[in-house]
Amino acid sequence: MRADRLVSLVLLLRQHGRLSAVTLARELEVSTRTVLRDIEALSAAGVPVYAERGRHGGFALLPGFRTELTGLNHDEALALLIAGSRRGAQAFGLGSALASAMLKVVDALPESYRDTAAGAAERLLIDPETDLLSRRLAAEEVPDAVVAEVRRAVLAGHKLRIHYAAVDQAPKWRTVDPIGLVTVRDQGYLLATRSGADRTYRLSRILAAEELAEPAQRPDRVDLDQAWQERSTRFRTGGDQVTVLVRVDPARREDLVGTALAVRAEETDTDGWLRLEVTFQDPRHAEWALWQLTTDAEALAPQWLRTSLRDRAAAIATRYESQPES
Repeated sequence: MRADRLVSLVLLLRQHGRLSAVTLARELEVSTRTVLRDIEALSAAGVPVYAERGRHGGFALLPGFRTELTGLNHDEALALLIAGSRRGAQAFGLGSALASAMLKVVDALPESYRDTAAGAAERLLIDPETDLLSRRLAAEEVPDAVVAEVRRAVLAGHKLRIHYAAVDQAPKWRTVDPIGLVTVRDQGYLLATRSGADRTYRLSRILAAEELAEPAQRPDRVDLDQAWQERSTRFRTGGDQVTVLVRVDPARREDLVGTALAVRAEETDTDGWLRLEVTFQDPRHAEWALWQLTTDAEALAPQWLRTSLRDRAAAIATRYESQPES
């Protein structure tokens, strides 16, 4: 681990020229004391790093210094393979490995290309933290130690014990055979089998994990995309699904269809509105979807949904009848 950090320190100095101990500590995610120890280690190893004192001082390498550095380590190579966006690496606990790997990639470029690459990078932004409406798109937090243990078991092909908190259930320990990891819209999932049955676990609900020495019972090769599609289909067609008859303004049709599981029938009313028979995952899903459309849609059936939406609207109206308390 320290060898990788020393390499990263040298690369940072080569690319930025002069950096303070505080800046190096922040980039390497260590303390300033650790940085100072690493600087001493590099000097002892013959790397020409020197200190410049003063307000704008810091550490730098002698001009023209070059050395052949070690190649990408396992996690760094993996980070580049799965990091089509930085969020992909973060979801699998490889954010720091990605940063280190990118330093090595930039360092490997011909010197004449480095400035061009840096300029291009400044003009590309993938998956910012907020959208145009300033809604924060924060990824789920998963402890690095947990996701690292899960990742090791998946890649090594070993069984895995997880302390999992399913919805509305007390956390339980489970032993599973991990198949692969998937990230969808900043949410990470573990695909596995348990006693031979397919299981999908949300990474943010894994409270602890332990890789076991016993080999996992799983095929040698897997098509993760196909496996995910099959599980998604089973999820959409299971549960307490409800079918709803809805009238909707044509301008909001895509908003309605985009939240539904399926459209079973569709026709146009005499006033131009559309009449659709759509399926939702469960009653709560149906109520939420119709509520988002406000007066641009009307649930015609079932009656319990009409009643629920009416009661919800009445409660909102009552809340705003009087002036707010000062």
